[in-house]
Amino acid sequence: MKTRILPVLAAAITAAAAVAGCGGGTSVGSGAAGGDKTLTLASVDQGSIEDVVKAFEAANPGVKVNFTTSGADQYQQQIRTQLSSGTAPDVMTVWPGNGNPGATYVLAKPGYLLDLSDQPWAAKYPNAIKSVAQYEGKTYNAIFGQNGIGAVYNQEALQKAGLTAPGTWTELLAFCRAAAAKGTPAFALGIQDKWVTQIVLYALVATAVYGTDRDFDKKMQSGQASFAKSAWTTAMAKYQEMSGAGCFQQSPLSTSYEASQQLAATGKTLGLIQGNWVIALLKKQNPSGTFTLKALPATDAPSGFVMPAAAGAGYGVNAKTRNKDLALKFVNYVMSPEGMNLFVKKQGGLPSLSDTGFTVDPSLTELSKFVTSDRTVPFMDQLWPNAKVQQTMLSGLQEIFSGQSTSDKMLAAMDTDYKAGT
Repeated sequence: MKTRILPVLAAAITAAAAVAGCGGGTSVGSGAAGGDKTLTLASVDQGSIEDVVKAFEAANPGVKVNFTTSGADQYQQQIRTQLSSGTAPDVMTVWPGNGNPGATYVLAKPGYLLDLSDQPWAAKYPNAIKSVAQYEGKTYNAIFGQNGIGAVYNQEALQKAGLTAPGTWTELLAFCRAAAAKGTPAFALGIQDKWVTQIVLYALVATAVYGTDRDFDKKMQSGQASFAKSAWTTAMAKYQEMSGAGCFQQSPLSTSYEASQQLAATGKTLGLIQGNWVIALLKKQNPSGTFTLKALPATDAPSGFVMPAAAGAGYGVNAKTRNKDLALKFVNYVMSPEGMNLFVKKQGGLPSLSDTGFTVDPSLTELSKFVTSDRTVPFMDQLWPNAKVQQTMLSGLQEIFSGQSTSDKMLAAMDTDYKAGT
């Protein structure tokens, strides 16, 4: 999704959640490269991989991990070259699905990744993660965490306004009108940053499209469905209806992602529609505030609500590693309750498996329930055949908000890019 802050929503949503770092590589560890007691590792999980490596080494006396960390853009430029030249590390960051040079499909198709299907955790993946961790039915990615999108409410602002979070589509529109009448818009929308435009749409598409057709992506891939002739049109209409009902503050196109956080954190809006990663950012601006993530209503049937939940970047094993046993030991540690909980606690998300004993932050209670009850779908772009589809959507949404285009034109252009394939 975003191209700057989060890594996959096309290497975007997924990277924000996957990284805490910026550019520039860092090399950490000890011991010479090679040998069955030394593991080489390349990661984008700056700020969290360090603690995981320390814990892994402590659990395996005598083992050393030589690792490098770098930003997502730099990493993606390098990893394919390293794999094709035989200089890649034993274990490496791999993104879910498709759409960037370091994604599962892209690296598994030419045979760069080791098949991990026989590892004990592979069969435990929920469907939403399994679909982006596998290629042609085989598992290649050890994905330890996930993130979700929904409406994030400022509880104190809600109380001050005398309003409660809406539970249906009809209630949502009434909620927006009531909030606007009180002079405190329902949601801050910072679409000056292009990647933010997709967030509300994804939250609506999850229920509008996948609530009644979980096989929509398969139909798209086989040519039996399209954006322009599906419930994507319904979701787009609802997005525009929300705007017309006063759900957002004035001038969303002039509001940055950072500015939208400030509006929601300080109670100038009642919240915003974003991923769970934003909660930590809101708390930084308002440490005493209480923020809660809930599903964004898209229909009047709550039992059919679905939330977007994206697998974060995980780890794959180099198919040509000379250190297979130690590499598998590392990814299995990452997927163990200890390793997984350590990772997601540092990153502020949820574990990809439900049996880790992880204590979920109260703000994510509803997201956790949707995940465990298999009522989630991957961020939509993770299963698209190329990154151009998403870029067309992002530009199109900004043009729609500025009155320069229409949803019909945008969806038709997305169909053209999708049919172009990889």
